[in-house]
Amino acid sequence: MSQEIQPQKTLAQATPAQETPLQENPMEIDVLEFSAWREDGRPHAILDVREPWEREICAFSGSLDIPMAEVPQRLAELPEGEALVVICHHGMRSRQVTQWLRAQGVQRATNLSGGIDAWARIVDRSMDLY
Repeated sequence: MSQEIQPQKTLAQATPAQETPLQENPMEIDVLEFSAWREDGRPHAILDVREPWEREICAFSGSLDIPMAEVPQRLAELPEGEALVVICHHGMRSRQVTQWLRAQGVQRATNLSGGIDAWARIVDRSMDLY
């Protein structure tokens, strides 16, 4: 008896997330604006779409860590009700994820331009680079 294996969904194939209407966040912010958000206490969550080995080098404390390829299968894990700042190393993968999330109706998703590399070079120079 053969068992049919179902392929995993890709970013282009996943079912849209259910999103409640919220104030729309910008598509992208730079690290200085994100630093201001944090200093002002603006509610936000961080979605880190880098691979585990990358997060071992440097990471934001308290981030939700979901590698880019797993985002479609793990949409239910995304926190609700606050801005969702999506990060990666240089901002390219996180831009793709942000665009995909917005296409699914998650308008609170915002890409961090320059990624954690820009953060470490401009805002927090104590953070390790790679």
